[in-house]
Amino acid sequence: MPTSDFQLVSGLEVHVELATKTKIFCGCANRFGAEPNTLVCPVCLGLPGMLPVLNAQVVDFAVKAGLALNCEITPYSKFDRKQYFYPDLDKAYQISQFDLPICGKGHLDVKLEDGSVKRIGITRIHIEEDAGKLLHSAAGGQISASESSLVDYNRAGVPLIEIVSEPDVRTAEEAVAYLDALKEILRYIGVSDCNMEEGSLRCDANISVMKKGATEYGTRAEIKNMNSFKNVAKAIESEVERQVEIIEGGGRIVMETRSWDADKGVTRSMRSKEAAHDYRYFPEPDLVPLEMTPSAIDAIRAELPELPEAKRLRLASQYGIPDYDAGVLSAEAALADYFEAAAKASKNGKAASNWVMGELSAALKKLDKSISESPVKAADLAGLIALIDAQTISGKIAKDVFAKMLESGDAPEAIVKREGLVQVTDSGAIEKVIDEAMAANPKIVEEFRSGKEAVLGFMVGQVMKLSKGKANPALVNELLRKKMQA
Repeated sequence: MPTSDFQLVSGLEVHVELATKTKIFCGCANRFGAEPNTLVCPVCLGLPGMLPVLNAQVVDFAVKAGLALNCEITPYSKFDRKQYFYPDLDKAYQISQFDLPICGKGHLDVKLEDGSVKRIGITRIHIEEDAGKLLHSAAGGQISASESSLVDYNRAGVPLIEIVSEPDVRTAEEAVAYLDALKEILRYIGVSDCNMEEGSLRCDANISVMKKGATEYGTRAEIKNMNSFKNVAKAIESEVERQVEIIEGGGRIVMETRSWDADKGVTRSMRSKEAAHDYRYFPEPDLVPLEMTPSAIDAIRAELPELPEAKRLRLASQYGIPDYDAGVLSAEAALADYFEAAAKASKNGKAASNWVMGELSAALKKLDKSISESPVKAADLAGLIALIDAQTISGKIAKDVFAKMLESGDAPEAIVKREGLVQVTDSGAIEKVIDEAMAANPKIVEEFRSGKEAVLGFMVGQVMKLSKGKANPALVNELLRKKMQA
C-alpha cells in the first residue's frame, strides 16, 4: 500500500455455494464436474411456465451460517427478482433477497499477525441462486473468426449465500484474515466445502480510499474475478494505488465494476454502475415469504458444532499443548477430531500432537490423502504412543513401526510382536552389546577417557546399531558412560 495520507476502506462480498444434494429450486443434482449441461431441467433453465420450489435445507444452512457468524436471524424474509441480462443467466433475472434478507447484522472477530483481534462487522447474509458458467475459447468456427463463447448451465440454480461485510477492512492483511476465518467456520459447520478452485467460494471487494482522519468514505470500485485470498490482497493493494494516484493527480473516482488481472497485477474496468443497486428489484411472485419461528431457530442452533476459536482454546487447555499446536490442529474439524481421539486413548496429548502434526501429516501429504482417509487409525496411533511411553519400543523403532502401519494398516502391537521389535531393557544384555562396541572401537574409548566427552554420542550410535535399535537409549547412555569411565 502506498505511503500517503490516504486510508483504505473496504467491505467484502463473499459468495458461498451451499453443499446441498440438490439445487435451490429444483431436484437437479448439485454436483461439480459433470459433463456440461447434463444437470439441468426446465425449472433451473427458466423455461416458460416452470415454477420454483424452495429447497428447505438451503434455509437451514443459511440460518446455521448466520448463527455461527453472530447474525440476527430475520423472523420474516422474502425472495426478490434481481433484473439484469447476462449470457449465463438464462431467465434474465436472478432469484435473490433484497430488503428482507434471511440474516441481519453480525460480526466476526479475526486474529492478526501481531496477535491483535479485529472485529469485522457483517451487514447481512442473503440467499440466492447461482448463474451458469461462460466458457471462452479461441475456437473459431461460425461464431467468430477469433473467439467463441459457450455456456454451461449446470451451475444455474446452485444455492448460494452471499455474506456482505461492513466497510471495516483497513488493510489487505485484515481482508485475508477475515476470509480465512470465514472459510474455516463455514467448513466447520458443514454448509460448504469452500473450494475456491471449484468456485464454491468467490470474493468481490468494494474498495475506496479516504484521507486519514476523515469521516466520509470515498467513491468505491467493486473488484471481481479473484480466485484466491492472495489475489484479494494483491488486488486491494493495486486498486488503492490506482485510486490514490488519480486523486492526487486531480482526477475523480467513478463508481464501477473492475476485474483483477492476476498476470499483470492490475485492476481493469468492466462496466460502470449508475447506482449502488441498479437491478430494479421487485418481490418474487412465485415464492411465498419465509417465517422463522424461535423454536425453528433454536433447533438449528442446537446443530452447531464447537466453532474453531472455542476449540483452539479448549485443546490447548485440556491436552496441555502449545497454542500453536492447538491452532494447527483445530484448523480442520476432521483433523481436530482425529487428534482428540488419539490424545484421549494414549493419555499423552503432546505426543499425539507431535505425531499428528509431524509424521502423520507428512505421510498423508506424500500419499495425497486427507486425514479422513488416513491408513493409520487414531486408536492405532494412540497404541503406538502407548508402546513408546511404556518403553516397549524406542522412538527410533516407533518410526519404523509407523511406516509399516501406513503400508499395512495393521495395529502397532501386532507389528511389534510379528517383527520382534520389543525394546531391550535388560541391563546384562545391553552391557554385552556395549562390551562388543568398546572392543571394536578402542581408540574412541581412549579418546573419551582422555577427556573428549563428545565421542560418547558416536559410541551410543554404535551400540544402538549393534542392537538393531532395540536397546533402551536412556539405559545405553547410563551404562556406556559407566563402562567407558571405568
